[in-house]
Amino acid sequence: MPISTSITKLLGISHPIVLAPMDLVADARLTAAVTAAGGFGILGGGYGDEQWLTRELDLLEQTHTRFGVGFITWSMAKQPKLLDLALERKPAAVVLSFGDPRPFVDRIKGSGALVICQIQSIALAKEAAAAGADVLIAQGTEAGGHGVSRGLVTLLPEVVDAVGKSTPVLAAGGIADGRGLAAALMLGASGVVMGTRFYATHEAAGAPAAKERIRAATGDDTQRSIVFDISRRNVWPAPFTGRCLRNVHLDRWLGREVELLRHQDEESEKYAAARRENDFDIAAVIAGESSGLVRDISSAREVVDRVVRDASALLARCSPQALSG
Repeated sequence: MPISTSITKLLGISHPIVLAPMDLVADARLTAAVTAAGGFGILGGGYGDEQWLTRELDLLEQTHTRFGVGFITWSMAKQPKLLDLALERKPAAVVLSFGDPRPFVDRIKGSGALVICQIQSIALAKEAAAAGADVLIAQGTEAGGHGVSRGLVTLLPEVVDAVGKSTPVLAAGGIADGRGLAAALMLGASGVVMGTRFYATHEAAGAPAAKERIRAATGDDTQRSIVFDISRRNVWPAPFTGRCLRNVHLDRWLGREVELLRHQDEESEKYAAARRENDFDIAAVIAGESSGLVRDISSAREVVDRVVRDASALLARCSPQALSG
């Protein structure tokens, strides 16, 4: 049974499932696959590699796919050309995360694209709504990659209450199956954003060894820290930390971050080499607590179909009215 919400209507999609714009992992192939499956694919513009972004946008243009582009906002502020590159390709939406969206909102809306802002607190939600965000993503601490400390179960309904019905809210963090989608809808979300679950698909740009680590992990095998940021010489400002799968490198340095900083030159060289060689005993697999819900490496379509089928069954059993919200 289809699940229709305000976000399916706004984005013109069949299912309220959105691909998280994972840096480099959410490439054109994965973005197009999620949209083709009835969700909404968002290209992971991340820190702003112009050559990569241009290539992937060219590939998306060839598929005639409806898509979005996501950026880390303060990185884009240093490279304004990146937004121009994206807007030239007429994306349906632009996602802004971790930074002040106000300098970019008018340009994005002027192009005809929706503005989606990812937030991690009530204060940030109110600021983004006031800045003109069309959609908010409430990101819980369960999410992979950078985030803060609020759990999704309380953050999500608070954000929904704070911004009112005029601004749809998507839920992100710890969602990988139909139970997560159903729960998010019951808590007031209009849909979900999934990263880790889509990382472990055939279409994702991640290394096979990284996908296998996600499949084999439990939620207990993830850790939020700044170890990997120090190792790659890119420490984020407080209160942001990064959630990744635990590995030998993290276990060695967790709690010894000051010492790691003293050895940063040596360790950053090792870390860069490990990333090139896909050595995930050192390099990070950026994944969230929902790793424990990933049982297989399948296609993006299989993921979407399974999540929608299971969520529909749960919602029909609990509240048929929820399916037409």
